[in-house]
Amino acid sequence: MKVKENYVNVIPMKEIRSTDDLLFPFPIYNELRAQTGIRYDETRKCWDLFRYADIQSVLKQPKLFSSQRGRSTSKTSILTMDPPKHTKMRALVNKAFTPKAIKQLEEKIKDLSHDLLKQVEHEHTFDVVHDLAAPLPVMIIAELLGAEVKDRQFIKKHSDALVAGAKDESQEAIQAVVDMQKRAEEELSDYFLHLIQKRTEAPANDLISLLIQAEIDGEQLTENELLGFCILLLVAGNETTTNLITNTVRLLTEQPDIVEAVREDSSLIPQLTEETLRYYPPVQAIGRIATQNVEIAGQQIQKGDYLIGWIASANRDEQKFEDPETFRLDRKSNPHMSFGFGIHFCLGAPLARLESNIAIEILLNTFKEFKCTADSLKPIQSTFVFGVKEFPVQVLRSEGRS
Repeated sequence: MKVKENYVNVIPMKEIRSTDDLLFPFPIYNELRAQTGIRYDETRKCWDLFRYADIQSVLKQPKLFSSQRGRSTSKTSILTMDPPKHTKMRALVNKAFTPKAIKQLEEKIKDLSHDLLKQVEHEHTFDVVHDLAAPLPVMIIAELLGAEVKDRQFIKKHSDALVAGAKDESQEAIQAVVDMQKRAEEELSDYFLHLIQKRTEAPANDLISLLIQAEIDGEQLTENELLGFCILLLVAGNETTTNLITNTVRLLTEQPDIVEAVREDSSLIPQLTEETLRYYPPVQAIGRIATQNVEIAGQQIQKGDYLIGWIASANRDEQKFEDPETFRLDRKSNPHMSFGFGIHFCLGAPLARLESNIAIEILLNTFKEFKCTADSLKPIQSTFVFGVKEFPVQVLRSEGRS
C-alpha cells in the first residue's frame, strides 16, 4: 500500500479552520456534499466522502477498504484490524460489553452522576465538561479496565492529546501534534504496562485480566495488542461519551423547547440521545485505505489511497434523512453512523448511550433551569472529534435554590 505514515488524522480540512466553523461545520458539509460528494484533497493526500450511501458502502466492505491504516500512534488495536483476526478479537472483547455486563454498570453510573453533581450543588454556575461529562466516562473506563480512579486526570489529559489536531497544515503545527501524541502514547503505554504486569501476577475482575487470560487460536494476546486495546478503549470510551453528554447539554441550551418536551416525558431521553448523535456527532469522520483499485461515485480510487468518510455530513444527507437540518425528537427512523457501521461498529455504543441517558436525566432532575454563560465557546482542536473544551452553565436548582 502507498500509505505508510499519513498525517491526515491531524491536518484540518481547508474549509474548516475558523472557530465558528469548528463550532458549527455542518453548512460546509452540506455544501461539499451538494457540490461534489467526493473529492481528492492534495494537501492532506486523501479522498473525502460526504454522501451517506458512499460512506456506508466503504464501511461495509472491509476487504476492499481496510482499517489497517497509517496512524500517528503505533499500537495494534481492534480498530485497525481486519478479518479474520478482527472477528476473533471482537468476539473476545464482546464478553465485557454484553447487555448484562452493561446493565450491571447502571447503578454505578447513577451513583457517580449524582456524586459529581452534588459537588457543585451549592454553586450558581458549573462547567458541564469539567464537572460531569469528562470525569464520568473516565471513572467508568477506569472501573472496566481496572485502572485507578485517582489517575483520571492523567488518563483524560493523554486521551485528549491522542485526538488532537493541528491548527493548520504547516509542518511546525503538524509536528507539534505528532510529537505530543507520541509522548502521550508512550506515557499511557508505560502506565498500562505496569497495570498489565500487576494483573498478570494477581488477576482481578476487570477487562485487562480477561484479556491477559484469553486465547485466540491457542495464542494469547501479545503485549502490543494488550496495550493497543487499553489505549483504544480509553480514548474511544472517554472522548465519545464526554462529547455526547456535552453536545446534548449544548443542544438543550440552544433549543429550550426540547428541554420542556423531555422534562414532561423522560421516556424521550433515549430519542434525545439518538438525535444528538445524528445532529451533533461526537466523532465526525472515519478513515479507511483502499486495498485495490476501485471506483466510487465516478472517481477512480487507487490501491493504497486513503479515504475519509465524513459521517457528520452523512448524518445530514437529505437523501437519507427527512428534514435533516431540524432536530426532531419524533424522528421515526434514525440510522445515523455516529458509532460507525459494519464490522467496526463501536463496541462501547450501548455503554455510551447509557451513560449519556443517565447523566442527562439526573441533570434535568437536579436543575430546574440551566443556560450557557460563555460569551464564546472554544472548540476542541481536532480533525475528527466534535465538541467544546468547556461549557459553563448557570443553574437554578429544582428545589428553588439558585
